[in-house]
Amino acid sequence: MTDLKILAIDTSGKTASVAISDAERLLWEKTVFTKLTHSQVILPMVESALAETGLDYTDIDCIAVANGPGSYTGLRIGVGAVKGICLGAPHIKAAGVSTLLALAYNCVGHEGRIFSVMRARPKIIYGAVFESSGGKIRRITDDKVCSEEEFFSQMEFCENIMLVGDCAAELKAGRFATAENVRTAPVNCILQRASSLCMAVEDDDSLICTADELAVSYLQATKAEKDKAHRG
Repeated sequence: MTDLKILAIDTSGKTASVAISDAERLLWEKTVFTKLTHSQVILPMVESALAETGLDYTDIDCIAVANGPGSYTGLRIGVGAVKGICLGAPHIKAAGVSTLLALAYNCVGHEGRIFSVMRARPKIIYGAVFESSGGKIRRITDDKVCSEEEFFSQMEFCENIMLVGDCAAELKAGRFATAENVRTAPVNCILQRASSLCMAVEDDDSLICTADELAVSYLQATKAEKDKAHRG
């Protein structure tokens, strides 16, 4: 996989992020905490990434995207963008990466447990636990959506814990304010970054799929699905 050029797109949360890597280097990355909708900014960011690296879609081998959990609309925008690009450039493979796994890669230099946490709704989080050691990330739990109480009651705590994700600082302040073994990720790494999608795919090529196989993982029913079930 040394020659694999990966374009990565993350629209799963509060940031819009695009990166390009070639397995040896991070060639380009931009992450914007945007008040605009992701649909307005993500494709112009992709075009800037290609233009400023001197690359074209013909040079890209794979497009990685955060496929959930996260913002329903944001996930659809990201996955839809990848499917559209691949439709026009069918040689490009796709890769769907768990948002929580990608957040763990933000902290790949940490030695210990990583708790990736995102706010789903009040008192409810998306969460997963990973082990980080020697620059490698190993999954400990599946991605889940559950109450904060359920998530943390089942967790095996250890000496070094890193919280990462959009509610990491809130959880640190509210639950672990006096716990010296629990820290939050640095401010530049606490939210989604597309370069972490690149690292995840470089470490696990089983994430690569066709554009047709690429799907969103919501972990819970969308509003439309809930409304349909209610009407039923």
